[in-house]
Amino acid sequence: MTGQNRLPAPNGHLIDRDRPVTFSFEGRRYTGYAGDTVASALAANNVWLLSRSFKYHRPRGVMTMAGQDGNTLIALPGRPNCVAELIPIREGLVAAGQHYSGSLQRDRNAWIQWFSRFLPAGFYYHAFFRPRGVWNLWSRYFRRMSGLGVLDEHAVPGNCDKQYRHCDVAVIGAGPAGMQAAIDAARDGSDVLLIDEQDAAGGSLHYARACADGAQEARELRTLLDAVRAVPGIELMTGATVNGWYADHWLEIIRGNRLIKLRAGRVVLCSGTIEQPALFRNNDLPGIMLGTAAQRLIKPYGVRPGRRAVVLAADDSAYGVALDLIDADVDLAAVVDLRDRPPSDARAERVRAAGFEVLAGHAIQAARGRRHVRAVEVRRIVAPGRLGGRSRRIDCDLVCMSVGRMPAWQLACQAGARLVYEPGRATFALADLPVGFTLGGSVASGCNDGGAPWPIFSHPGGNEFVDLDEDLQIRDIRHAVQSGYEHIQLVKRYSTSGMGPSQGRLSALATARLVAAETGRSLSDTGVTTARPPLAAVTLAHCAGRRHYPALRSSIHHRHAEAGAQFLQAGAWYRPAYYGGKDELGDAVTREVLAVRNGAGAIDVSTLGGIAVRGPDAAEFLNRIYTFAYARQRVGTLRYALMTNEAGFVIDDGVVCRLDDCDFYVTTTTGGAERVFRTMLHWNAQWRLDVSLANLTSAYCGVSVVGPRSREVLAGVDSDIDFGSEAFPYLGVRRGNVAGAPAIVLRTGFVGELGYEVHAPQHCGEALWDTIMSADAGGASGEGNATGGIRPVGIEAQRILRLEKGHVLVGQDTDALSTPMELNMRWAIAARKPFFVGKRSLKVHDSRPPERVLAGFCIEEPAGAVLRECHLLVDGQRLIGRVTSVARSPTLKKIVGLAYVPPDRAEPGSRLTIRCDRQRRVTAHVAKTPFYDPGNARQEF
Repeated sequence: MTGQNRLPAPNGHLIDRDRPVTFSFEGRRYTGYAGDTVASALAANNVWLLSRSFKYHRPRGVMTMAGQDGNTLIALPGRPNCVAELIPIREGLVAAGQHYSGSLQRDRNAWIQWFSRFLPAGFYYHAFFRPRGVWNLWSRYFRRMSGLGVLDEHAVPGNCDKQYRHCDVAVIGAGPAGMQAAIDAARDGSDVLLIDEQDAAGGSLHYARACADGAQEARELRTLLDAVRAVPGIELMTGATVNGWYADHWLEIIRGNRLIKLRAGRVVLCSGTIEQPALFRNNDLPGIMLGTAAQRLIKPYGVRPGRRAVVLAADDSAYGVALDLIDADVDLAAVVDLRDRPPSDARAERVRAAGFEVLAGHAIQAARGRRHVRAVEVRRIVAPGRLGGRSRRIDCDLVCMSVGRMPAWQLACQAGARLVYEPGRATFALADLPVGFTLGGSVASGCNDGGAPWPIFSHPGGNEFVDLDEDLQIRDIRHAVQSGYEHIQLVKRYSTSGMGPSQGRLSALATARLVAAETGRSLSDTGVTTARPPLAAVTLAHCAGRRHYPALRSSIHHRHAEAGAQFLQAGAWYRPAYYGGKDELGDAVTREVLAVRNGAGAIDVSTLGGIAVRGPDAAEFLNRIYTFAYARQRVGTLRYALMTNEAGFVIDDGVVCRLDDCDFYVTTTTGGAERVFRTMLHWNAQWRLDVSLANLTSAYCGVSVVGPRSREVLAGVDSDIDFGSEAFPYLGVRRGNVAGAPAIVLRTGFVGELGYEVHAPQHCGEALWDTIMSADAGGASGEGNATGGIRPVGIEAQRILRLEKGHVLVGQDTDALSTPMELNMRWAIAARKPFFVGKRSLKVHDSRPPERVLAGFCIEEPAGAVLRECHLLVDGQRLIGRVTSVARSPTLKKIVGLAYVPPDRAEPGSRLTIRCDRQRRVTAHVAKTPFYDPGNARQEF
């Protein structure tokens, strides 16, 4: 047996007594069992002090044993703020308390609690603001004195990811009601996901005692678990916290290192109730816990929670707690019942029959002890919240509170439900549930045992803690109201009640009662604060975890793989980065760039978005969507298309091809197709123009043939299109057959050379690519080309080719606040148009002096420095801009790039200082763009 508090079987059904586990806490070694948590294993070893409080550095220990409070926050290697009662022990685990100075047992900062009367809630709003700037000095001290943990800057982060799920019915809470709800739904043919935050299904059946003999729960648990396993269509997901409800039953679930995004057809909430603490002096001492916490220690983990106990009662379940303590060989000193007439059910009768003292109409006035409760003072209740008569001291090392409950309301209220106070049961109930959202079990019916309407007993000495997370006392809540913050939402913000790790689970009801009493309003009128997601703490790693993107591949993908392509993911698409070995990036890209400049290259552009806009109002529609003019665009031509949002910021670009009077083909960026299409649908739902929209992105493939010999390549392909310069001029578009496939061919110049984009049905992709790659170009290879003509070209070379021309790449050279004026794209704005999306905002932007512009720069080879995108431009120690694109140009034999610079630094010849890796600095000079072929002669011939 491990630990002096370990109980024999049948207690401890969640632990494996055949597998001892050694771990350390605060530098000392302890032994527990597999299945133990840090809190249960330490409790078995009689270690109850786990942490120090946020503000006053008071000793704190187990309160709920369910992770519903911040009392047991500990630090693991690289992970602060871990809840000890939820962390399973493992061999060699190293854990420590947190938020103390010196040692956990003797915190040097504990003196601050003796000055609590001078530090009421909101004291920082009234002090430390004069003279101006003094708060900057004080804030460092307060941040050092208070907080929840210290980050390890050298910790190696683990991997987090995301998963997307769907189900017909999501049942939240795998207690008895949740398991039965899942069984019923699955038997009706639904696909059911049963979710519980604990590691084992069963909920209260693991610890509660609803009858005198205490055996009913175990039998019911076995029956329900067998039924869940036997019924097809139920998936049980334990150790998973439903952290938020969003529109249309979209649920955020945290499970281990995974963030699961679940879309459910219906939601059944069976989250149960949250036991509430009583308020009396020193109610936060280790050894004072909820009755359910003591039961969780006894039955699942086989741990005696104390040697001599006092049970503070106001509901019938307190007598079940008393019986469990008796069975665990705990000396029951007394049951202190707040009610004048305690219940007469079988549990209470058994306690009385055993000769244990029941003090009806009494309450605890104060607890005594320094780092653990040693005794309580009990007095008679003479009025709600008032105690009189002589004080009676009862020695004990354990106080179990069972005075009332709240439904676990957060997820229901996030979904739009309303809390309604029920005076008869002294608790809140949920009402006005949204469609498709139902309640089951005690979260719907509440606690039938009832509860105390006022389990709050103030003391002249204070320290009756309302919110243990924030060290808030009764006087702090009253002080907030007396300061003029009478609304419950304002009290929360002024006092920070409910803003700690437990998010008001143990403080919301008590705070509402105090505010209602202080303002003279009813509890129904007062209510509790708004419940917003997340329900529990979520790490930044979960939010930034790896996403599971769709893996889209063009119909030509396998030809690229056969040619030795190295792939990268652009949006959802896998595109060839370059062709060659993994260690040949630089040489391969140089070869591909020179092939395009001197001969011909083929680029797979199937990933570009393609949208068909057809109808009598198609030209007018595009005139409104894009900044340029399209109403009078000639058939057979294409025009650049720049899209801004309502705020005037650039969100996408492409080209608009007019195939006929009422037929347009629009291209978008690779990553922007879905967004642009949704934007078009959104606006036309309001404009109601006579147009039809079709997203053709997955229906078409595309091959871009570029380079001075590209016309010769296409001339060698079987086609009914004349590619000559007079028949097919620059910025023209033609329809016809190419290599036997019906195609739309665009003559563009994105890379600054003669070029054509051939768009054909997706199923023709491989045949089209094979035909183009095998065409006789009459010596099209040029410098850098493979023998035989045209060379495949990847996206890395394409980016350098466009950079040599100074062309903006939306998403790389733009950010969420980029305007066309900053990008030097006034030419793409048809200012005379009466309207386009973003026009009004652009006028506002244009009325102000610009803060930055995108400028080109050149650098001769910098010795020992590597330039990258997002390197910063500096003036001394002041940041003045950033690099958006940079590369060594194989054509120009120097480094070229684009960067945001202040307008007064944008003149050609201006010097720029770029801070590179390892604080190295490189001097650049602003250069006029395009860097290559400024007259555009090569792309227009």
